[in-house]
Amino acid sequence: MDLLSDPGFLQSAFLAGLLASIGCGVMGSYVVVKRIGYMAGGIAHSVLGGMGAALFFGFAPLGGALAAALVAALLIGLIRLRWQAQEDTLIGAVWAIGMSVGVLFIARTPGYSADLMSYLFGNILLVSGTQLRQTLALDLVVIGLVTAFYRQFLAISFDEEFARLRGIPVTFFYLLFLCLVALSVVLLVQVVGLILVIALLTLPAAIAAHHVQTLGRMMVLASLLGMTFTSTGIALSWQWDLPSGPVIILVTGAAYLASAAGARWLRQHRAEAAVR
Repeated sequence: MDLLSDPGFLQSAFLAGLLASIGCGVMGSYVVVKRIGYMAGGIAHSVLGGMGAALFFGFAPLGGALAAALVAALLIGLIRLRWQAQEDTLIGAVWAIGMSVGVLFIARTPGYSADLMSYLFGNILLVSGTQLRQTLALDLVVIGLVTAFYRQFLAISFDEEFARLRGIPVTFFYLLFLCLVALSVVLLVQVVGLILVIALLTLPAAIAAHHVQTLGRMMVLASLLGMTFTSTGIALSWQWDLPSGPVIILVTGAAYLASAAGARWLRQHRAEAAVR
């Protein structure tokens, strides 16, 4: 606990949450609009295989996570494009195999128990300066590519057939899009862990969708909401001496339920007003 009493520790944790929220607010908006949460879940849970292999061979876990996420994204993307009839089953297989490989590698690595818990549920209070720089670099990659190919990603998110008619190479941009989702997943692993990563990737964007109509505004609002939820969750977990990942998700989930209820009430109120 002496280590955690250092104020710089909390500052690093808050900064990690803010940085992760940016890239995930951007890509989470695409995931919500395109309704590919299950595919993103397959990518997220495949990451454990890369992290376990990296730990076993003595490499940085984040590097293994990044490699596994990109491989899973390409594999799942090709599955979706070529075998749509069996898409759910095949993605589930990739999901399960990735998790199983990771657990086996971690089981063969000395001192695996604490590492496994931190990777599954996150440990943002132990984020290092190197991890912060890596998170910033991944953020810049995500934002740079989304800015450069915004129109192409927008087209494939809403109507792939229309995008093909406009001459957009849909396969290339779809696979690139999934790779960016994979990068966003890696950003969140150290914040809330693999088990809860999809919630923080999608719920802020889903809340934003209740209140704005354009994709650009949705990205901005989702990023700001993610920053708010991670900061609030870290503060509450520190005050109550609780694991930060689950607290962040509880804050996010509560906000989503309140937003969904409020949006439904507002729609009903407007419908009743229109009838009158």
